[in-house]
Amino acid sequence: MSLPPQFRVYIAFFLFAMSTGSLFSRLPDLQAQLSVNKAELGLTLIGMAIGSLISLTFSSPLIVKLGTRATLAISLLGVMALLSTIPLLQSASLVFCVLFCMGLLAGALEICLNVEIGRLEAQIGFGIMNRAHGCWSLGFFVTAVTASLVRQAGIGMQMHMHLLLGTMFVIGAVIIAGMKNAPHVTGAATTDDAPHFALPTLALLPLCIIGTSAFLIEGAGIDWSTIYMDEVFDVSPFISGSGLTLFAFFMALARLTIDPVMDRHGARLVGRVLLAIAAIGIALVWLAPHPYAALLGFALMGGGCSAVYPMAVSAAAQRTDRPAVINVAAIAQMAFVVFFLGPPLLGFVAESFGIRNAYFLCLPLILGSIFASAALPAGPARRETVVA
Repeated sequence: MSLPPQFRVYIAFFLFAMSTGSLFSRLPDLQAQLSVNKAELGLTLIGMAIGSLISLTFSSPLIVKLGTRATLAISLLGVMALLSTIPLLQSASLVFCVLFCMGLLAGALEICLNVEIGRLEAQIGFGIMNRAHGCWSLGFFVTAVTASLVRQAGIGMQMHMHLLLGTMFVIGAVIIAGMKNAPHVTGAATTDDAPHFALPTLALLPLCIIGTSAFLIEGAGIDWSTIYMDEVFDVSPFISGSGLTLFAFFMALARLTIDPVMDRHGARLVGRVLLAIAAIGIALVWLAPHPYAALLGFALMGGGCSAVYPMAVSAAAQRTDRPAVINVAAIAQMAFVVFFLGPPLLGFVAESFGIRNAYFLCLPLILGSIFASAALPAGPARRETVVA
């Protein structure tokens, strides 16, 4: 199959999101299958968080040694294979172990894809980072729509996930088979130059707050929206899945179209507007008197958190106090800790104080991010390639 190299990366992002989304869209069914409460489900999901954090911290040298194609073959196809076992498991501890192993692969996959994007940008001469991450969001949107229809039709979790993951596995194998590793950027920092754990400086903390707030919203929207709609409003499976559908759709739409707006108005203004939209969305979900108000809230959350993290990463890369790769690594590691650990911890809050109040806890961080947005560039966005 003849495809431009960046399209293979787009498809890999899409397949990664489709695969993991197949699980997140069926979390109410997984909770029933394991006979656990929300706190116990949250504890189970931490398995993926722990595995991902370990992988994000230590897998870079192995990825460099293996190369993009081999790493993708192991990590992307491995994630699909591991996910296919979850509908067969009846023990939360076994699901935890599978998610831990999946997290190890997912962390390596995240690094691999982003490094490959940086190299491709240098090779082809134009930016593709936002489009690639837009394909991730598009994948979640497609799997959310599919899952809503499948659950409404009464199709079981096992059949749904096995059919979807089997199809994704075949497509992924074909895409990877024709992939060639992009050349390294001459003179650029590589993963073996980067620190394993880069602590943020005081000057970098505002950007870390902005980045982590975006990831917290994304994790809360992806992991808990379906359970929220089920528990708070007791709606049909199609409507309960529509929260995730709308969240993913507006995140994808914003990521795919936001670049010209940033180029014209600058990251600081656009970031403040997006964060304000996200705050309104969270408030709507917290206070929603009707399921359609909650659905609007999830849509606003998705659009609001869409491009905030890339803005923070770009601003960190432009700082001159430390090498760009160190500042970017500091934000990325903090953000992924929040993305993977935040939603499971919200599950404990939901079990103790109600799932509405779990969403309310996201508001202070978002409001703090609005104040911290002064750290974003005020002028038009500058595109810089950072290869980590």
